[in-house]
Amino acid sequence: MAVVAAGGLWQAMGAAPELAEFDPREAFPGGDATARGSGATANAFSEPSGNMGFARELDFKIGNAIFRKLWVSSPASTKSSDGLGPLYNARACQRCHLKDGRGHPPTANWPDDNAVSIVVGLSIPPQTEADRESRRTRRKSVVSEPTYGAQLQDLAIKGHAGEGRLHITYTERAVTLRGGDVVTLRTPRYRITDLGYGPLHPQTQMSVRIAPPMIGLGLLEAIPAADIRALADPDDANGDGISGRPQEVWSASENRVMLGRFGWKAGQPTILDQSAAAAVNDMGLGSWLRPRAGGDCTDAQDVCLRAPHGGSDANPGHEFKSQLLELVAFYSRNLAVPRRRNADDPQVLAGKAVFSKIGCADCHTPSFKTGATAADPFLAGQTIWPYTNLLLHDMGDALADQRAEGAANGREWRTPPLWGIGLTGQVSGHTSFLHDGRARNLTEAIVWHGGEGQASRDRFVDLPKPDRAALLAFLNSL
Repeated sequence: MAVVAAGGLWQAMGAAPELAEFDPREAFPGGDATARGSGATANAFSEPSGNMGFARELDFKIGNAIFRKLWVSSPASTKSSDGLGPLYNARACQRCHLKDGRGHPPTANWPDDNAVSIVVGLSIPPQTEADRESRRTRRKSVVSEPTYGAQLQDLAIKGHAGEGRLHITYTERAVTLRGGDVVTLRTPRYRITDLGYGPLHPQTQMSVRIAPPMIGLGLLEAIPAADIRALADPDDANGDGISGRPQEVWSASENRVMLGRFGWKAGQPTILDQSAAAAVNDMGLGSWLRPRAGGDCTDAQDVCLRAPHGGSDANPGHEFKSQLLELVAFYSRNLAVPRRRNADDPQVLAGKAVFSKIGCADCHTPSFKTGATAADPFLAGQTIWPYTNLLLHDMGDALADQRAEGAANGREWRTPPLWGIGLTGQVSGHTSFLHDGRARNLTEAIVWHGGEGQASRDRFVDLPKPDRAALLAFLNSL
């Protein structure tokens, strides 16, 4: 909706919009690390940190090449690219994070449009004292399903069977907004068919998740942990209905418990940990952090474990060589946040005021300053505008997956960053939001909020049309 039209609506209702103050720094949400270009293109999420020195741009480009390259099964003549699988979800990082953007659930063209950018996490409740101890010490975030592991791999190398196929069906319900607009929400139902290795454990817990966008990860990693923990209010001491709490997880790269920051339930503490976990679970590539040549294969899949691997005899689990892993982590750390569009537009500023007024900013914290130390020095000391607090929040039964991960229960999700959200359509060719892509646009995503987000959701539903339009204009400017 254009500003003039919105202004006309406000005038017709006899009310003038409240405009939030414009801070010029908001036009550069990544601080000096914001992408140099305008960013409003299909490649908006693939630019390097704007303040990266020329000497590091080569590392970024090599990391990009590794992120995009297709891995092959062993044995192969290309020793730096073999080790795929035997079970896997994708042959390249880029296959899940196309153009470094957001994944989506399969479309109506299923099965022609496969589930390559969506994964199914599998686990069971702790069964033994050892399981419970590993959870208490944060050494493990979940207890893997005993036959199929921590993740369903639907693809396999030649001579092996994929683990199964995800099928999604939807039921729809209508929600009427103030003014008569109707939003149709679709509730997904998941089932796994064509199980390749026998039945699932009777207590299997399943979580379906799309690949999140890659931008700004290094800046999120550079926010001081104390600043994030300071926002936590686990017992809702101030009585505002918001009780975010930090996720604490084990870091294999640092060999200690750290604040979780990445993933839909903040299950990974660093970009290096996240990269190694994705390599072993999504592509079956072991590394020095996850030295498993068989990827997510379990003891019940002995043929998978005996398959040729891409490591050396001395280090069979090191298929994703340490230098390659470091370069991918560097690339992931330095995918820049695009510049804001129309950040000083009156309608956008009105939407910013609505965003705060209805309580969205209580979880989607607008701004932080990165610490004096960071993995890359040029990411330090930056004022950034990610619109997240990286804390876990109870989002209600409707969004619950009922699968615990670390300290997060089945109803809790990490507040996702909102920067770049308005460019999802340009980059990814769709507007699928929330952890499983059930929301087809931003309005649906907001109306799905429950639990701690219920009050803000209800206020959104009750907004006059021009206020809703302004809020959406603000979100699309991010």
